[in-house]
This record gives sequence, C-alpha cells and structure tokens, in this order.
Amino acid sequence: MRRPAIRRSGGRDGIAGPTRSVRAAEGPEHHTWHSEGVTPTLAEAISRSPVVLDGGLATRLEARGNDLSSALWSARLLADDPDEIVAAHADFFAAGAQVATSASYQASFDGFGALGIGGDEAAELMRRSVVLAARARDEAASDDAGPRWVAASVGPYGAVLADGSEYRGDYGMGVAELRAWHRPRLAVLADAGADVLAVETIPCTAEAEALLAEIEGTGVPAWLSLTGTVRDGVALTRAGEPLADVFAMAADVAEIIAVGVNCCDATGAAALVSLAVARSGKPGVVYPNSGEGWDAERRRWTGPGTFSPELVGAWDDAGAALIGGCCRVTPEAIAAIRARLDR
Repeated sequence: MRRPAIRRSGGRDGIAGPTRSVRAAEGPEHHTWHSEGVTPTLAEAISRSPVVLDGGLATRLEARGNDLSSALWSARLLADDPDEIVAAHADFFAAGAQVATSASYQASFDGFGALGIGGDEAAELMRRSVVLAARARDEAASDDAGPRWVAASVGPYGAVLADGSEYRGDYGMGVAELRAWHRPRLAVLADAGADVLAVETIPCTAEAEALLAEIEGTGVPAWLSLTGTVRDGVALTRAGEPLADVFAMAADVAEIIAVGVNCCDATGAAALVSLAVARSGKPGVVYPNSGEGWDAERRRWTGPGTFSPELVGAWDDAGAALIGGCCRVTPEAIAAIRARLDR
C-alpha cells in the first residue's frame, strides 16, 4: 500500500467530477451540541461507549412506498425524490440511531452513466447523498438526544452490477483495477462533508486491499466492514478467503477507525467481530442483515429471519463499538438495540 491516489487539497474547492482531488477530511465542520460544546469525532465517541448505527435504508424507503426496482435502488431517489431519503434517515434517528449512512451504496459513475447521467451530475448526486443525511441529522438535533454523525456509504463494485455479486466477490478483477474503479467515487464522497466513510459489504480480499490502499495516508476517517461467513469453523470472505487475513490488513491504516462485518447472519456475527478486533487491533463494527437470503434473479428476500436485538450484548462483549443493522433491519429493531445499549 504505497502512495494513495486520493489527494489532500488546500480547501473545499476542486475540480468537479471523476478526477477531482479531495481535502483531508476530519469530517464536516464541527457544530456545537447545546451545552455540551463541540461534538466529538466518531472515533472519539466510540472510544468511550458503543454508538448505534441505522438499519436498512432501502428497506425503510420501500416501507414508505417507494419503488426501488431500478439498478440504482435507493440511489435513484437522490434525483427523483430526495425528501424521501431525508425522511427515511429521520425515521432511524427518531428510533435512536446515532449515525445516518448515506444513500450512495449503489451510486457510481458507471451506474449513473448507464442511465444517461453525465459525470458532473453523477458527482453532484453522490455529494447530495451526504447532504441529505446531514439535513436529517441537523433537523433532529433539537431533541436533546446527543450527538449524531453522517457516514458516506462506499459499497463494493458488485453492488453496482446489481446481480448479487457483492455476496460472491467473483469479479475477476485485480487490486489495480479495483483501485482505479473506486478512486473517483471515493474522491467525491471523501470531499462531501461526511464524518466518516462507511466502506461496507466488501466480499473479497482484493477489494479490501484496493480500498485500504486508496484510503491510506489521506486523513479521511473510515470504517472497513466485510461481508463473510463461517464454514467448518473458519471465518471466510464471500469469495472463500480467510477473513482473519483481511482484518489484519487494516491494522496499520491510521484512517480506519473500526473493522468488522455487515450484511451477514446475525447469529454468527459475534465471532466474526471478535476476530476483526483481535486481528486489526481496532474497535469493532457490526451491522448484520435480517438473516434472510437475497435472490438476485427475482430481486427479493427469502427464508426466515435471524436478526434479534437480544444478540447485542454478545456483539458488545466481542468488542463492537459501532452496532446497527443492514438489509431488512427496521427502525423498530434499531430502537430495541438502542434500548439494550442504554441499559
């Protein structure tokens, strides 16, 4: 992991679009939080106590009556109905979430380009995802519930393919190719004013290595979250590689504030986050999905759910400092997580 491609800049000005350089982000400008003074960074906050993440943004948007059947999923609403994204974030904040994760998981220059959206407009839509999450945070700030943060979602290459390959990691791409693909989107999102990059649902070693290489040395805070499973007692990426080795790759990347798993089965998450903490030396992050399986061909979830807020204690004991839910996890479930952590 040599010289990173995301560059520091002297201020907020830069070239719009894919080649834009970025400033080193300590997050958006700090704001005062009533009488408590300056809001701590997310890294500072999780060093003191666990912080509650939100749940499935797309799930909430669908529950609110939105059609997410396009390849862009929730990212479609960045252009078509941004107020709905704000409202969905607000629902999770009202339930007790302390972090809103932006609607940029599927957003990419390739994905928008396939719909005839040019580079400048695509970059603006990605930045808008962070602005909308920040708007929901700021509108919720009057309820005295404590500080809140915004995470800019950086989904895997497979999410843009919309064929379920983020659950397989079988891209046939090397580290250099993945670095080049992620670089322009990372540049835009890193400069959008979020508190942290949520590098999430990463299914293979090559993609984790590529993203860590791009982030290292930039000063941009990020968490790294893999999607994995356990087979015959061994923790593996979705591509079948040892998760322990991937977690260890993050140990010396100063920008990474937490390491763990998401969009995995909730019942095995404690063991995976414990491994992440042990191998990376970082606080853990865990936000499993409902436990149902994703049918990419029919674009629907199948099978029984396994997510239960009763598992939160085990995740906390395993070293998780960022705790929430992923696909199909509702505001009600996030409220139950918050209640358990507040005990």
